[in-house]
Amino acid sequence: MKKSWIDVAPQSPFPIQNIPFGIYSTPSKTARPGVAIGDKILDLKGLFDLHLLTHLPFASNDFNTCVLNTLMKHGKVQMAELRNTIIELLDEKNDILRDHPLVKDVIDFQTEATMHLPVQIGDYTDFYSSEDHARNVGMMFRDPEKALLPNWKHLPVGYHGRSSSIVVSGTPIHRPYGQTNASDETLPSFQPSNQLDFELEMAFITFDGKPMGQRISTAEAKDYIFGFVIFNDWSARDIQRWEYVPLGPFLAKNFASTISPWIVTLEALEEFHEQGPVQSPDVLPYLKYEGNFNINIDLKVSITPPNGAETIVSESNYKYMYWNYAQQLAHHTVGGCNIRCGDMMASGTISGPVAGSYGSMLEIAWKGTKPVPMKDGSERKFILDDDTVTMEAVSVGKQYNIGFGNCKGKVLASV
Repeated sequence: MKKSWIDVAPQSPFPIQNIPFGIYSTPSKTARPGVAIGDKILDLKGLFDLHLLTHLPFASNDFNTCVLNTLMKHGKVQMAELRNTIIELLDEKNDILRDHPLVKDVIDFQTEATMHLPVQIGDYTDFYSSEDHARNVGMMFRDPEKALLPNWKHLPVGYHGRSSSIVVSGTPIHRPYGQTNASDETLPSFQPSNQLDFELEMAFITFDGKPMGQRISTAEAKDYIFGFVIFNDWSARDIQRWEYVPLGPFLAKNFASTISPWIVTLEALEEFHEQGPVQSPDVLPYLKYEGNFNINIDLKVSITPPNGAETIVSESNYKYMYWNYAQQLAHHTVGGCNIRCGDMMASGTISGPVAGSYGSMLEIAWKGTKPVPMKDGSERKFILDDDTVTMEAVSVGKQYNIGFGNCKGKVLASV
């Protein structure tokens, strides 16, 4: 198994087989691209300045930047070449960087770094692609015998979200105000949401796509996807319930979404792809696919009350998705919609088949009827002020793990 000359702990989420990309800064360095290796970060701007990347088709401005878009503009093939070069330089058998007199200048500790939003996100789409989640919600709010709407198994349902309010892990969010209408009220009220929820999701980030009017097939999807992040689609359920008819979520979701800071490339996840569920009824030809597009990624969500202990409330897996990422991208572009470098597409809430694997408090506490006990003795139906929600994701292999880091957000009171 390939190893790095940088010491990497056996269970580290960032072995040499991962090499996720992000944007970081330190007290002595402005925000710039880097990759994670073990508990450290390799400074890509510094690496370029040492003339160790000059054989690649990149320029100084590609690394002297606070977003990854300029690098990603080079496309799939050249980003893969960059990643492979980095892996080669970090290989324990390669002494070019290891023995360089300025090697310490390009290696930083993650504990000393501040992580930033890794890409300038142009457009953001959220799908609704977990059958277990869709069925649970349908059972709560509609006829349990007809929990899935007629279109659900024929297309990946989605909506266009708000990219401006996507923030990086560690950024606090405020509880939103909005209109709500309780079942015993005749008129709506304007107040802070009292049913604030998380939604456990993964999201992929795209390269530039085809020109407007052309579509991307399921067979081509991987060519247009850079990598994945953990995605928390914060949701105000009481606001959502009142506003979503007939056009879907709006203010209930546009106030904040949180992502993990490291983008794990599709190449790093290739080993963890597996067969998805049998889709019945048969899908239309443009949604058919060959190969494996579900990814085995263990997911975990915990809630930490103020001055309290962390309580795990969900353990799920990305492999549970009914509609996979290739189908999502193919459906998104089938009408000719053009995607751009830095666009983000989220999976929708990821729920598994049993209660412990549900991906939202709406399901875990079953619309507030089954409060979840916390380790400090309190209970949760939804998220309270000063609670911190933490999501983690890791693909566990026989010889190494591929991790994403944390997706963490603390809820502050309304302003």
